[in-house]
Amino acid sequence: MRLRKQAHCAYRCEYHIVLTSKYRRKIFNEGSFAYLRELITSFHEMLPEVEILEVNHDIDHIHMLLSIPPKMRVSDVVRTFKSHTGRLMKRRFDYMRKVYWGADGIWSDGYFVSTVGVDEAIIRRYIEHQGKEDSGQAQLEI
Repeated sequence: MRLRKQAHCAYRCEYHIVLTSKYRRKIFNEGSFAYLRELITSFHEMLPEVEILEVNHDIDHIHMLLSIPPKMRVSDVVRTFKSHTGRLMKRRFDYMRKVYWGADGIWSDGYFVSTVGVDEAIIRRYIEHQGKEDSGQAQLEI
């Protein structure tokens, strides 16, 4: 397990996020997903504190595993991601402009999010071992 650090906190806040295409249209293929991967790089430049750990797709949705610092709202990250990628995907692919000719973007309004964490046994072991290491920093080992 990897802890991330900021000025006044150490954290591990990982989220499984699923974004579906508007109207569940089957818009993702290998080419469009390859371009989406490129956009993810530019998204990381926009929000460098957000780390995209994994991303994959099906024909009508994508799955992402993100590390988001506790000072940022998940909804803000999702909104920024959807507006950035949706606009550029429509600009790049004619078929998306045709499919969504009257719509603002390619993403449905909602999204799924779930936290990803360590299990209870690991947390109990971490708490039990507090104060037993010379360095003063107990390590979480998975």
